Amino acid sequence: MHRFLLLLAFGLATPITAHAELSVPRFFSDHMVLQRERSAPIWGTATPGADIAVELNGTSASTKADADGKWRVGIETGQANASGATLTIRSGGETISIDDVLIGEVWFASGQSNMAFTMRGAASYDAAVARSDVPAIRMFNAASTTAVDPQDDIAGQWSVCSPETLSSYSAVAFFFARKLHQELGVPVGVIKSAWGGKPVETFTSREALATLPGTQKLVDAAIEADKAYDPAKAKLAYRARLDQWEAAMADWRKKPADERGRAPRKPASPKRPLNTEGKPGVLYNAMIHPFVGYAMRGAIWYQGEANAKPGHVPYDQTLPLMIRDWRQRWNDDFSFYFVQLANFRAPSTQPGTPDPWALLQDRMRLILDTTPKTGMAIINDVGAANDIHPKNKKDPGERLARWALAKDYGRDIVYSGPLYRSSKVEVDAIRVTFDQAGDGLASRDGEPLQRFEIAGKDRQWHWADAKTDGKQSVLVGSTEVPDPVAVRYAWASNPEGANLVNSEGLPASVFRTDTWDDVEANPQVLSRRK
Repeated sequence: MHRFLLLLAFGLATPITAHAELSVPRFFSDHMVLQRERSAPIWGTATPGADIAVELNGTSASTKADADGKWRVGIETGQANASGATLTIRSGGETISIDDVLIGEVWFASGQSNMAFTMRGAASYDAAVARSDVPAIRMFNAASTTAVDPQDDIAGQWSVCSPETLSSYSAVAFFFARKLHQELGVPVGVIKSAWGGKPVETFTSREALATLPGTQKLVDAAIEADKAYDPAKAKLAYRARLDQWEAAMADWRKKPADERGRAPRKPASPKRPLNTEGKPGVLYNAMIHPFVGYAMRGAIWYQGEANAKPGHVPYDQTLPLMIRDWRQRWNDDFSFYFVQLANFRAPSTQPGTPDPWALLQDRMRLILDTTPKTGMAIINDVGAANDIHPKNKKDPGERLARWALAKDYGRDIVYSGPLYRSSKVEVDAIRVTFDQAGDGLASRDGEPLQRFEIAGKDRQWHWADAKTDGKQSVLVGSTEVPDPVAVRYAWASNPEGANLVNSEGLPASVFRTDTWDDVEANPQVLSRRK
């Protein structure tokens, strides 16, 4: 909590004037982490025209509140410092003191449920608890909330990493932060602002969405629905749904306990369309905009499940749009690293099977080439057929950290699994060359390489024979395809058996060398597969 001190001169008469209490957003609070070696913005509100003075570790800065009472000032943070300092903000007779402030590396973590997934459900939770007394790691957990318009503050608090607090930490963000702390030896703070089940469009501002034809339609539809929204009618309709639910609950309670099954779900209270979670820009307004300007090294992102359906605007358009939007708002070309979707659903058995999950995974890969300062953690080896929330969050977090260590901190390491670079037809086979092979490509299990598909001009796909040939390439062929023209790898929601890795044991990403339009399944086919 902030410590507010009102310092009034003894006996001084206080005239009646327009006055606003000195305040800052709730993420400027005890145990926070500020980005090292930056002029870190601090902002808030005060009486219009009031002088504002900020001090940290002997460094000071000052400004004036504008006509609306808003103020912003940058404070030089200097080198990393794990000794908690006090950030002091003064205006007139008011003082805000923020204690135990560390200087280190700050990252923003966002996305849907796999980023929100907490340590209490992670596979390695017990082992992590035993080593979780790490006060140099801090996390701000932002509340899940919606807003029609951009907000300046959000509920939440910073916590110090310990056995008592670890269970509430985002698992991916924790393992990411822990790896950075282990390698860099400096404090690491993560601001986690994530909400499960939500598409990328809701984390993007409506202004940015309006610049892309496909997403502009979503914005227009939400605005029209909002105009037509009648609160009174919505309340009556909700009351009817509630009556139905109460009747269903009464019937459910009458059944023997062993025959009840899952209880009927209570209907959600009605909301304005422009304030409904998942609608365009809604989570940007409430959960991203408050943090705009907070000094940080970069962002990590785990999302996409909600966009892996036919009919969505292609993800290699919508995610780059969001990245550009955030960078423009922050006025900072910060690093942005994301997690590719994990393997999920029943394993496919036929080559050439249309699969929107694999299509979205591949579109994620394409973002690496089109959007600067991005990176992707490949995790097609950690998922589960029957669980969209893999319990293994250590590998995703640490694989994200590899990108940061290499790209932001100058470490000479292999930072990704093999990534498709190019292909070339060689008589009756196709040579595929990869980046990020390390000291050489290999089979994870020592068995022949699997899940390569090959096709000729007839576009009929066949399972292929594949073998490494040199450190960076794989030769792919099939006796059934004497004149091959295209190759795919791991093209399935769950490419069971995919075993191409590099010398670090990191898995290769899904890819395809073709641009054919046979990759997205008919929605009716998809519904039968779920």
